[in-house]
Amino acid sequence: MTTTTLTTRRAPSRGGTTGDPAARARARRTRLLHWIAVHTVAVAAALFFVLPFVFVFLTSVMSDDQAMSGELWPDEWHWSHYVTVFRTPGFLDWWKNSLLYAGLGTLFTVCSAVPVAYALAKFRFRGRRTALLLVISTMMLPPQVIVIPMYLVWAQQLHLAGSLWPLIIPMAFGDAYSIFLLRQFLLTIPREYTESAKVDGCGELRTLLQIIVPMAKPGIAAVALFQFFFCWNDYFGPQVYAAQNPASWTLSYGLESFKSAHSVNWNLTMAATVLVMAPVMLVFFFAQKAFVEGVTLTGVKG
Repeated sequence: MTTTTLTTRRAPSRGGTTGDPAARARARRTRLLHWIAVHTVAVAAALFFVLPFVFVFLTSVMSDDQAMSGELWPDEWHWSHYVTVFRTPGFLDWWKNSLLYAGLGTLFTVCSAVPVAYALAKFRFRGRRTALLLVISTMMLPPQVIVIPMYLVWAQQLHLAGSLWPLIIPMAFGDAYSIFLLRQFLLTIPREYTESAKVDGCGELRTLLQIIVPMAKPGIAAVALFQFFFCWNDYFGPQVYAAQNPASWTLSYGLESFKSAHSVNWNLTMAATVLVMAPVMLVFFFAQKAFVEGVTLTGVKG
């Protein structure tokens, strides 16, 4: 009778160690060093982007003499500088004009881009790819190329020079970048949803409003934020169409005038800069989840 001897071996522990305390300590030390290295790079990158904003804010609450010095921390916090900026003639009008430009521009862009993107993404018609190429080709055309003929149309034919309407009205007819971004997002929505809606008797408009738009909220939010940021920070457009009328200036253009008038008061200039940046930062802070989700989920399908 043959006796078989079975030899059991201990399975190696996680991390490649064999139960040796020294090996486990080295593994923990390696993981700790890796964690520190990764987070150190992240903290350094965050400081690289945040420190300029901190510098602008700290300078805005310094006294006149300290703002011109090399000190980085204010001896006294002068919050009254923000009140002074708000009381500057025309500053509140610049705020209202920027809100009007950014708000209506964003609304018109979204309302005009969604149907076009839906048609390019879900419809099958002759010339669909040609239409898409035409939309993309307009993105390659710099606005400076057509600024003179467009200004002549708005100023001489429509008599709207000196206002922001030449910048707002064209957004009601679509924006190439917004159409392209939304079209790519809508391609990620399965066609079965639209086909099921049509089987249930929904027309194209009802399908768009009740099926596609709720599912495309992240993409629409991303387009809306892109357009809001563009309009709020736009300097070239107001300079061309509204420069001759201070009542129609936006914050981005009026800030240049404010800087020239307070060239030696860096604290007031920085306070005005903070007030110009604050709405954009707040909007992005509260909408960053939808913004990141919309950009991330934008498909690459063609």
